[in-house]
Amino acid sequence: MTLRPAAGAVPDDHFRGVSGGHQVVVYGDFECPYTGPAMRDITRLLDAGASFELVFRHFPLRSIHPHAQAAAEAAEAAARQDRFWEVHDILFRNQARLEPGDLRRYAERVSLDLERFDSDLADPAVGARIERDLESGLRSGVDGTPALFIDGRRYHGPRDALGLSQALGVEPS
Repeated sequence: MTLRPAAGAVPDDHFRGVSGGHQVVVYGDFECPYTGPAMRDITRLLDAGASFELVFRHFPLRSIHPHAQAAAEAAEAAARQDRFWEVHDILFRNQARLEPGDLRRYAERVSLDLERFDSDLADPAVGARIERDLESGLRSGVDGTPALFIDGRRYHGPRDALGLSQALGVEPS
């Protein structure tokens, strides 16, 4: 049985990895200098064969990260073309380059239909999707990024590969 944080499951959560074991929910911000390294370590564990499910939820810290909302919107527009994780990874690899032109280049890089991408960016439902994640985080006590929940419980330990692998009981990469 897979557990969710206190805010509950959302039908259109972004999942990666293996379900049925541990679940790691990350509330993240594409411009956050702490979320990027945490996501790289989590991805490294998954790529090395660790058996857990990763859920990413948006928590843009708009007051201190001026590009976080637009980056989240780009990821959601990509999700409508089944390319969320590809754009997610590109955004975290390029955290210092999140201007509108950069976001469009990333969409092009993963072969998105650019006309549809632009249309989806303008759709208020994209912003509402991000807002729902943000509200879920607030209800779960999130006040900064990255905020991690392992099997429904807030995780306050080290966010590096070693700390996470110990918390999950998996081999570090």
